[in-house]
Amino acid sequence: MVAKTSPPALSSRALNRATLARQLLLRRTALPAGEAVARLVGLQAQNTRPPYFQLHARLAHFDPAELSALMESREVVRIVTLRSTIHTHTADDALALRPLVQPARDRELRIFRGGLAGVDLDRLAALSRTLVEERPRTMKELRDELLTHWPDAEPRALSAAARCTLPLVQVTPRGLWGQGGPVALTTAEHWLGRPAEPAPAPDGTVLRYLGAFGPASVKDMQRWAGLTRLREVFERLRPRLATFRDAHGVELFDLPDAPRPDADTPAPPRFLPEFDNVLLGHEDRTRIIPAAYRNRNGVGNQVYGSVLYDGFLAAIWRVDRADDTATVTVQLFADPGAGAREEITGEAVRMLETMSDATVYDVRYATFVDFGD
Repeated sequence: MVAKTSPPALSSRALNRATLARQLLLRRTALPAGEAVARLVGLQAQNTRPPYFQLHARLAHFDPAELSALMESREVVRIVTLRSTIHTHTADDALALRPLVQPARDRELRIFRGGLAGVDLDRLAALSRTLVEERPRTMKELRDELLTHWPDAEPRALSAAARCTLPLVQVTPRGLWGQGGPVALTTAEHWLGRPAEPAPAPDGTVLRYLGAFGPASVKDMQRWAGLTRLREVFERLRPRLATFRDAHGVELFDLPDAPRPDADTPAPPRFLPEFDNVLLGHEDRTRIIPAAYRNRNGVGNQVYGSVLYDGFLAAIWRVDRADDTATVTVQLFADPGAGAREEITGEAVRMLETMSDATVYDVRYATFVDFGD
């Protein structure tokens, strides 16, 4: 009898380097912005500026105008998908991923069922579609229209029902670099001029997830997508995948030929915005966020920019503007060692040179104190 061998173990540093390589954070790439958005399976985008900073941390010659132009040409859009949060996706992914995660939207809608007594959800969806395709509307405008049909319903529940039943995108100028605008909504199909895809089998998305976030566990993928019951999908794909285990013995899956750099591969400092993909792509986030620093870059919706040093969360940051001067304040969690501040300062200045129109840059360091204090 041949003894069954245990999958190879990967340390936290090995997982860190593999994830950084997939996330284009070990070295910047010359990929166009649209290809990077697709490679990463979207960019988390509750706020309008973070997707631009995510790409700056990953692309060698990124100009914010490039992503802005893709939004104006409707090649990328802002839409609620993964984890019930707004993401910047390519048009193809918006039309394909939203049907895939619809079960999560259905679960979310159950939270509001008490405020939807007597509301015909099919009729609400059809009416909402007519309204937002007639012209983009703010959520308040849509809610006020729906209240004329269901005056006894809870207003917030009506808004949630429209958001959960329809693939609503935020139309420009919302999300454009250096511009502002209200959150006005229409359907993805109307904005993009083509129908949504039928809900796809999740197999392809699992493979893309592993390509962008692997090696990863089933629970990691479920947390990232906001979906449940994916174990059978991984089992179906098992013959095509490599398997590993982490330091706790949890089984990890990966694409056989995906990069898994040596754990000692140098990882340059990176300034990441709040809600960066790499911080939210796993159930177990210790491959990026050391256990001792859990919640130091934010709790709930109060999240700060994160500085990675040697691949791991090491500080939080913010930018303040006064006249023509942009000041980056970096709050270090611990002394990162000789030469580290010079490296971090260089990356901070590089960020400001691209992402700020200030003419004077200042980088300051402070001991960690929660910015909310």
